[in-house]
Amino acid sequence: MISIVDDDAIVREATLSLVRSHGFTGVTFASAEEFLHSDCVNDTACLIADVQLPGLSGIELQTRLRAEGSRIPVIMITAYPEAGIRARALDAGAIAFLKKPYDTDSLMDCLDRALHTPH
Repeated sequence: MISIVDDDAIVREATLSLVRSHGFTGVTFASAEEFLHSDCVNDTACLIADVQLPGLSGIELQTRLRAEGSRIPVIMITAYPEAGIRARALDAGAIAFLKKPYDTDSLMDCLDRALHTPH
């Protein structure tokens, strides 16, 4: 299952539609906390998360998952691709950092890499 965490409903639904069109099961969340309190964390094969979220940021979500021992691959997406934020995301373990609006082929390439690379 691909979990998508973004506070923008349009982005959530577009990303969900994209992953489903490629044969994946997906589920969406409006916040990091909503994802963390769901029953989906352990079933998530890849997490696509916005960097800027209300409450916990995408990077804080990723850091918390890692601290709890999770090896879920994370793809970060953002409308504000600052070099410092990109470096923080990648240093925290993100496998990719994409600028919104992202190219659908780029996202699918990152997703393919996330699902087929040992973590």
